[in-house]
Amino acid sequence: MSEPIIKIENVNKWFGDFQVLKDINLDVSAKQKIVVCGPSGSGKSTLIRCINRLEEHQKGTIIVDGTELSENTKNIEQVRAEVGMVFQQFNLFPHLSILDNCTLAPIWVKKMAKKEAQELAMKQLEQVQIADQANKFPGQLSGGQQQRSAIARALCMQPKIMLFDEPTSALDPEMIKEVLDAMVNLAKGGMTMIVVTHEMGFAKEVADEVIFMDEGMIVEKAETKEFFANPKSDRTKLFLSQIL
Repeated sequence: MSEPIIKIENVNKWFGDFQVLKDINLDVSAKQKIVVCGPSGSGKSTLIRCINRLEEHQKGTIIVDGTELSENTKNIEQVRAEVGMVFQQFNLFPHLSILDNCTLAPIWVKKMAKKEAQELAMKQLEQVQIADQANKFPGQLSGGQQQRSAIARALCMQPKIMLFDEPTSALDPEMIKEVLDAMVNLAKGGMTMIVVTHEMGFAKEVADEVIFMDEGMIVEKAETKEFFANPKSDRTKLFLSQIL
């Protein structure tokens, strides 16, 4: 087995006195797709936000593609250059066109030439099927189109890993499918993905493994078929009975 692209060992995190992550251990291989589910407040979002240091863990180690996340700013920058993130809210700059939203980081962070950045952005917008919206502003797009723009923007940094934090939870039901379709295509292209979501249909179609979290702990982790067909923990069974 080759080294995992993400290695999380005994990670703990507190907000004040409240422990939000408790002894988290997780290995993610390159090209693996993992879905993380669980009730609100179970620590799912905090866990993936620790993987690119949007949240700081206080104990344990997180190593991303050979680089340990520590106080070292250089290490943090290196990891962030390789890890794309898509949030619940689209976080697009409202005063910039979709194309300019997508080219901003490649030009400023990767020092890419403007023309090259624009070509790359158009390619990614095509991949999520909104190339025709490139010159519009975020406010002129539907929620689903904005979220697909956010996915394209993350892909413009050519990351090795993509993290999704409940990417469809802010969307109207009819827009969810178009975003999930874009994510399915990305998964089929071999992207390493960790997705926090309640969309169990997506999990069944795409995930290699599903993780169930509760109260800051990984309660259950299994291959997708096994997770749905044969959940071990009573807590997992209860959760699945409520959302399936």
